[in-house]
Amino acid sequence: MKGLCFGIATALALMSTAQAKHATDDQAFVTQAAQGGMAEVELGNVASAQGSSDMVKQFGKRMATDHGKAGAALANAAAADGLTVATSPSAKQNAMEIRMKAKQGARFDKAYANAMIKDHRDTIALFEREAKAGSNAKVKAFAQETLPTLNDHLKMAEDLKSGLK
Repeated sequence: MKGLCFGIATALALMSTAQAKHATDDQAFVTQAAQGGMAEVELGNVASAQGSSDMVKQFGKRMATDHGKAGAALANAAAADGLTVATSPSAKQNAMEIRMKAKQGARFDKAYANAMIKDHRDTIALFEREAKAGSNAKVKAFAQETLPTLNDHLKMAEDLKSGLK
């Protein structure tokens, strides 16, 4: 009987550890997704104001709008289960915004298009991991529902880059 109790206690402890890891993974996703979304909104606003081509300006507006909506949906999904949503982009993302603001004209347009391609590839990978392996049902559903839009954004960014040549 003692061995059985020990085995059950060990199994429960391992389950708790696994559940905590999944909760930590979900929290990490929420933090990274929120920071990335806010960075996209801020860079989109910069592009819509500072872009030299109408394509860049329109794409920037679209990024600000779509990522703003996604940020609100993420906040709702996360808050329902007590996950904390970041309130600002990461230091790395802030540094990128500063570098982008220093560029002008066609140089800005090209750098913005390249940044959007890289950022959306990274974001899609992050969302795919959560969509497959997330343990929080609401956050996982958010990732699954948002992936098609992110894939559209990547295609738009690639088209933007090729249209700037």
